[in-house]
Amino acid sequence: MARASSKPDVFQAIADPTRRSLLKLLDERELPVNAISGHYPMSRTAVSKHLRILADAGLVKERKVGRETRYRFDPEPLLELKRWLAYYERFWENRLSALKRYVEEDGEEESGSPPSLTPLAGGQEKEPPNR
Repeated sequence: MARASSKPDVFQAIADPTRRSLLKLLDERELPVNAISGHYPMSRTAVSKHLRILADAGLVKERKVGRETRYRFDPEPLLELKRWLAYYERFWENRLSALKRYVEEDGEEESGSPPSLTPLAGGQEKEPPNR
């Protein structure tokens, strides 16, 4: 199914480790692209492309200061990701709770079954003591 828009969404934007690193770098301060690119072993153009993807997803805001553009992190779009993850967290918690109930119920059913033989030294088996 084709997407109506070619703009990257939050999920696509944070899929790349470099972009996640950029968000962390911009978490505490606003920086121009020249200062940002000094933190990475890639060209300024490559850093600008990553910043463009983050800006298109709404995770980075741009502000002109004189001739330079400064970038800052905007966490608001991450709320979509948080809601998505919360759904799956509840999903897995429910699945694990159901598995736990199943295992515990199965264990209760087995406790009424005849005892199994336990191995002795030398390969012989004996029945466990009666309870």
